[in-house]
Amino acid sequence: MFMGHFGLAFGAKKAAPTVSLGTLFAACQFADLLWPTLLLLGYEHVEIQAGVTTMTPLNFVSYPYSHSLLALCLWGIAFGAIHFAIRRTRITAAVTIALLVVSHWLLDYVTHRPDMPLTLNGPQRLGLGLWNSVPGTLAAEFAIFAFLYWRIRKPHNTGSIIGLYLMLYATVRFTVEFFRNHEQGNLWGGPLDTSQWISLGLVMLGAWFFYRSRPSQPVTAPAR
Repeated sequence: MFMGHFGLAFGAKKAAPTVSLGTLFAACQFADLLWPTLLLLGYEHVEIQAGVTTMTPLNFVSYPYSHSLLALCLWGIAFGAIHFAIRRTRITAAVTIALLVVSHWLLDYVTHRPDMPLTLNGPQRLGLGLWNSVPGTLAAEFAIFAFLYWRIRKPHNTGSIIGLYLMLYATVRFTVEFFRNHEQGNLWGGPLDTSQWISLGLVMLGAWFFYRSRPSQPVTAPAR
């Protein structure tokens, strides 16, 4: 799920306005940022198995350290605590970051087949298997996209208007590119092509424009 994870990060900006959007992005995608490293180091394992789900040929054999519920709870606490220690923000910001890290498991639980681990060593695997339905997956993605638009639909100036519609366009474009690759039998079957990298770049650029251009909240002086 692409728009789902980032949609939660955008929505969390209201709960933690002092936290940069980049940090929120990193929190919601922490599991997927950690996974390739652990995969290359041999701690986690994946296989290419055509037809394992409709949306992806990846069979996630073992990824307890990056994607188990227990591990993500621990990573979330660590991520939030480190941000709190370095940035000295409010505790609510640290909690928001921690919850975003854990939210990755919840959204993956909806989309993955039963391969999402609960603990580091336990045999139980969960998953609702939404990836077995292309229409269902796209519907869920765009539902979260609509929620994202509703949360941030009030830009304040030209810069934020440009940023808003740039990231909305780029997010839709990235999803359409994935659907096009599915039609060609290649969804998640290879590296991102140039068009997809451009779309990702536009998402980041649009987010920077949108939040950089929004006016800061006025500070009200305490009554004397």
